[in-house]
Amino acid sequence: MSGHNKWSTIKHKKGAADAKRGKIFSKFIKEITIAARMGGGDLEGNPRLRTAVNAARAANMPKDNIERAVKRGTGEIEGVNYEEIVYEGYGPGGVAVLVEALTDNKNRTVAEIRHIFDKHSGNLGESGCVSWMFDKKGMIEVTSSGLTEDEVMELALENGAQDVSNEGDSFEITTDPSEFEVVRKAVEQKGWKVDMAEITMIPQTTVKLDGKKAEQMLKMMDALDDHDDLQRVYANFDISEEEMLRVSA
Repeated sequence: MSGHNKWSTIKHKKGAADAKRGKIFSKFIKEITIAARMGGGDLEGNPRLRTAVNAARAANMPKDNIERAVKRGTGEIEGVNYEEIVYEGYGPGGVAVLVEALTDNKNRTVAEIRHIFDKHSGNLGESGCVSWMFDKKGMIEVTSSGLTEDEVMELALENGAQDVSNEGDSFEITTDPSEFEVVRKAVEQKGWKVDMAEITMIPQTTVKLDGKKAEQMLKMMDALDDHDDLQRVYANFDISEEEMLRVSA
């Protein structure tokens, strides 16, 4: 499991996600709105919208909020016009950081993101400076209870997945983005519990951090995650789970 995914999982298990439910709903609304604007309001014909709506439902976001966000995107009701921007830079220890944002004021957002990088011993870079270090992949995390690695591997590979890794309490299925929906549907039809399903960015190499640099990096991730305009943050750090638990305690 890549560092930023492990960090997200630990935060979720500790209940941090529930404490910030309002912020999470705001991020879902933006993502649903722009997905509907770009690909239409039909969930079956718009994979990005379907993924966003499924994630919102999994977080218990009210149905009315989801429907309004879709209608804002399709233009049925008036809404804010968001712009997609990707920021790239470096964190403590030279960690590559990739940030996806949706904003209605890119001048404000870039200034605030630069401040977060500077404050946590990082620096915001030029477009393209770290994106080449990441590969876009589909990621499906399935609860391992009652399942064997062989049966998960068999179903995943039969449906075009690239790899399956055993993470202890879950199996992590990696796919090409084009095969993501096929694999996700196959998993759901089996009735397996899906903990997470998304298109993500996987680092090609990682940077091992511990001590002060690990603490600085995780504080930077928290600060970025808290920013209202940021949808996703990817980073290629390798920090032990014990260290992550210690810092997030």
